[in-house]
Amino acid sequence: MITPDQLKPFLSTALEKTDLPGLGERYQGKVRDVYKQPGKTILIATDRQSAFDINWCTIPLKGQVLNQIAYWWFEQVKDIMPNHIVALPDPNVTVVKEVQIIPVEIVVRAYLTGSTKTSAWVNYHYGVRDFCGNTLPEGMVKNQKFEDIILTPTTKSESDEPIDPEGIVSQGLTTQQQWDEITEKAFAVFRKGQQIAKDHGLILVDTKYEMGWDESGVLTLADEVHTPDSSRYWRAETYEERFAKGEEPESLDKEFFRLWVREQGFEYEDKSTWPEITDDVRVMLASKYIDLFERMTGMEFAVPKENDVASRIERNLQKYMLAETRVS
Repeated sequence: MITPDQLKPFLSTALEKTDLPGLGERYQGKVRDVYKQPGKTILIATDRQSAFDINWCTIPLKGQVLNQIAYWWFEQVKDIMPNHIVALPDPNVTVVKEVQIIPVEIVVRAYLTGSTKTSAWVNYHYGVRDFCGNTLPEGMVKNQKFEDIILTPTTKSESDEPIDPEGIVSQGLTTQQQWDEITEKAFAVFRKGQQIAKDHGLILVDTKYEMGWDESGVLTLADEVHTPDSSRYWRAETYEERFAKGEEPESLDKEFFRLWVREQGFEYEDKSTWPEITDDVRVMLASKYIDLFERMTGMEFAVPKENDVASRIERNLQKYMLAETRVS
């Protein structure tokens, strides 16, 4: 069991960003720093913590957890569909091949929940019953299980918006045949994820996938899979009791952070309500990420022997530096 004292040395060296121009052109996502090179991309998972489109703080070792969970899951589902991974040169880094990403977030849900404007629960709460082409029954309550899993895609834009399959095809984002294949693979990967999570005492509540076409036109799984940033997990042993009482399930993902922020009185438009993220909160969140890693994989999380994450990453990526920038 990893203790808070083991995590505290990483508070001051948590990876907020990278600056490695020798790796190529950088794009900064919410969590990953992405470096493009001919034929491949280098994904560096930082420790940034975002929610409600706000970058709040860094969580010690979060990037390592996300990167290693993603790799573990890619291995679990590679019998269902191929993925884009080329190499893992560092605990925080994945090198991937080029894939033509489908311009749609592929979201699979098993429960009526969520707290953002594109979530099933928020839409349902405000009266939406035809959600992304799915007819939702009357009388459901928050955190209730659907009769079967559903697919609720969203657009990829400055402001993600729900979209139905008819809209996807009519806008030319995919063909009908392509969308049918995407749907089949998304459901298959999610169902396997549900079973593995169940075997480890967890409920895989919902997730989002990124898929694309590789150089041979093969549908390929990309980005990340079933990580606590892309997915929602609940503790299975307490779900039924807490649901019956109308209490929120015990989460092991960043939904816990969203709920915590709201409980502090957060309102997006009023910065005076934005809570301070203390070191104690950061360590608590780090413990949750690590707990999920260990529960999910059945492996003990390896705390790095050195706390200078940035320097270690730079050393391990030397062979990926463009020739004219390598350190001799």
